[in-house]
Amino acid sequence: MSLAAPHTHFDRPAELTADLPPESRGLRRDEVRLLVASTRAGVTHTRFTRIAEQLSPGDLVVVNTSATVAAELDARSAHGPCVLHLAGRVGDRRWVVEVRTAPDAARAVLDHRPGDVLRAGRVEVTLLEPYAGRAASPTQHGNRLWLAEVSRPAALSRALRREGRPIAYGYLGRRLPLAAYQTIFARDPGSAEMPSAGRPFTHEIVMDLLTRGVQVAPVTLHTGVSSQESGEPPQAEWFRVPAATAALVNATRAGGRRVVAVGTTVTRALESAVEADRSVEASGWTERVLRPEDPPRLVTGLVTGLHDPMASHLHLVESVAGAGLAQAAYDAAVEHGYLWHEFGDSCLFLP
Repeated sequence: MSLAAPHTHFDRPAELTADLPPESRGLRRDEVRLLVASTRAGVTHTRFTRIAEQLSPGDLVVVNTSATVAAELDARSAHGPCVLHLAGRVGDRRWVVEVRTAPDAARAVLDHRPGDVLRAGRVEVTLLEPYAGRAASPTQHGNRLWLAEVSRPAALSRALRREGRPIAYGYLGRRLPLAAYQTIFARDPGSAEMPSAGRPFTHEIVMDLLTRGVQVAPVTLHTGVSSQESGEPPQAEWFRVPAATAALVNATRAGGRRVVAVGTTVTRALESAVEADRSVEASGWTERVLRPEDPPRLVTGLVTGLHDPMASHLHLVESVAGAGLAQAAYDAAVEHGYLWHEFGDSCLFLP
């Protein structure tokens, strides 16, 4: 499946990249900026500490309990040193992997072939075939994501415990500990990359939401890698929507209030658990790709970070917010110097 280009277009200056967490910039994690985009009020600007003021009693905020795991290892192939990203396990010995340039994983390595072997310490990782038959992008030759077989699964687990680190990319100023990639909701290890929309939340913000009559409910979705190229859909991901959360979603919608998903991960999980326009308890692997022509049926608001031009996540943003509101938000984010990526600023879409 290849995706058409998103409707939202913008040029993001390189200096609008958050290369370190806000705590390294003299801020608390909840003091990042918050752009609020709604059809009634247009685009306004505040801080994440005041997000509860944007919501109303009876609204429901749904969060992701997935915890980030160490999923990056140094490796070597016939081409030389490389960085191996373990995007998700799909069997006892099989993983979805991505190979990137050493030492900082700045770019995907696209010239590998089936049968190529990577070595990470005593572990051999054999590339079997392109993952789900997908190439890197419609405009590039080669392949980015691979289905791979691991020679010694137990040894790989030990290597990840000893030498593994959080998946990171070349735009970061330095390597960060795994703790920097956890949200306050993290309970269930399994995400290759941080469900970053939830990172600015603090216990104080959750208490503020609850005291204002806004409910908070959990789902779980273990993320794969988010470095999709233009036209490439997200990979299949494991999710779980508990029965209690499904009931709260249905009650919120029946009461005419908003269901606000914290992140594209939560949106994907909730929209993968729909039957007859109602949320249901569900779990398993989802390949659901939300886009304007296949919009959400449950989610009516979205907390999210800022995504790169042409990223597949923009399709989901447009499916929730509408293309016009998404474009207005991104134009304002560039104009007002908002920061991109997992440690950057946040948006709240209330269409």
